[in-house]
Amino acid sequence: MTPHRDQELVDCERQLRRAGLPLLIQDYSATEDIFTRALPFLGFVAFVEVLGALNFDWPAWLNALAFFGGLALLLAAFGVFNRWRGRPFFTLPRRVGVPELAAFVLLPSLLPLVFGGQLGASALTVAGNLVLVFLVWAVVGFGVLSILRWAAARLFAQLSASLTLMVRALPLILFFGLISFFTAEMWQLFATVPTPRYVTAVALFLVIGLVFLVARLPDGVREVQSTVDLAGRPLTRSQRVNLSLVILASQGLQITLVAALVWLFFTTFGALLVDFSVVEAWTATTPQPLFSISWLGGGADDRIVVTAELLRASLGIAAFSGLYYTVAMLVDATYRDEFMAELTDQMRSTFAVRTRYLDLTDAARPPAEQPVTSP
Repeated sequence: MTPHRDQELVDCERQLRRAGLPLLIQDYSATEDIFTRALPFLGFVAFVEVLGALNFDWPAWLNALAFFGGLALLLAAFGVFNRWRGRPFFTLPRRVGVPELAAFVLLPSLLPLVFGGQLGASALTVAGNLVLVFLVWAVVGFGVLSILRWAAARLFAQLSASLTLMVRALPLILFFGLISFFTAEMWQLFATVPTPRYVTAVALFLVIGLVFLVARLPDGVREVQSTVDLAGRPLTRSQRVNLSLVILASQGLQITLVAALVWLFFTTFGALLVDFSVVEAWTATTPQPLFSISWLGGGADDRIVVTAELLRASLGIAAFSGLYYTVAMLVDATYRDEFMAELTDQMRSTFAVRTRYLDLTDAARPPAEQPVTSP
C-alpha cells in the first residue's frame, strides 16, 4: 500500500472513531486498539495507587519514605516484568494483553501489604483495578466519549425533528408537575424520605426508561442498516451493538435535556413562590437552606431561599417527567420516523467513510484473502 493510501486509511479510522463507531474498524482488538490507547491513564492510576503504601498512623517522614519506596518498588517491578516479556526495561508495550493487565491489577496491590500489612487496602486495590479495567474496555472499546460528543454536537438538530412531540408532551408534563408541586404530600414524599431511598427511587425511574429505550434499539438498528450503504458487508454483532449505543446516546441526551429543563423550571418557580415557612409547613420539618438571593434589592424578608427540599422535590418531578417523555418518544410513530430519518441522514457520511475504508483494506490484502461481499 502506498504512503498516500496508508494516510487515507488512518484518516478513515480516525473519522470512524470520532463518529463513535470504532468497531467499524477491521481487526479492532482490545490488545492493540483499546488498552494501548488507555495506557497513559492506567499509568497515572498506578502512580496514584502508590499512595496505598501510606499509613496515617505513621509520622510524615515515614510516610514520605514509604511513598518513594513504593514508587521505586513499582517501577522496578514494571521493569522486571518488561524484561520477562522480552522488552527493554523502561518501555511502554505496544500490545496490552492478559499478562500486562494482570500486572496492572496485582502489582499496586502489593504496596499496602509490603508497607504495613494492610490486607483490606490490598484487596480493595485489586477490586478497584478490576472494575477500572472493565470500564476502560467498555468506554474506550465502544467509543463512549466519542459517541457522547457526536450525539451532543447533533442534539439540537435532532430536537428539531422531535419538535412536534415536545409541543404535545411538555404541556402535559408541566400540567402534571404544577398540580403535584403544590401539594404537601408530594413534598413530604420527596423531601423527607431518607437519602438512600430517595436516590434509589430516582434511579428506578432512570432504569425503567433505559429498559424501554433498549427494548426498541433493535428496530432502530435494522432501520439504519436498511437505509445506509453497507457496501455489501453486513454489520457484525459487535458493530450492531456499537450502532445501538449511538442511537441510545442520541435519544438519552434528548431525554436528559427535557428532564433538566423541567428541573430548572420547577426549581426556579419554587424558589420564587414557595417560601421557607411554606416548605416548613408542608414537610413538617426544619428546611435545610442552601443559599439565598436578594430579590431586586429587597430586604431580608424578600430574599429568595433555595432549600435542599426544593431541589429534591424538583428532581423527583423531573425524573418522572423524563420517564413520561421516554414513553411518549417510543409510542409516537411520527417522532420515530422523523428521528430515525434525521439520524440516518447524519450517519450516511460515516458509512460512506466505512465503504472507502473497506475498499482500502481490501486492496491491501492478497487476492486469496479478498472478502466475498453479499449481493
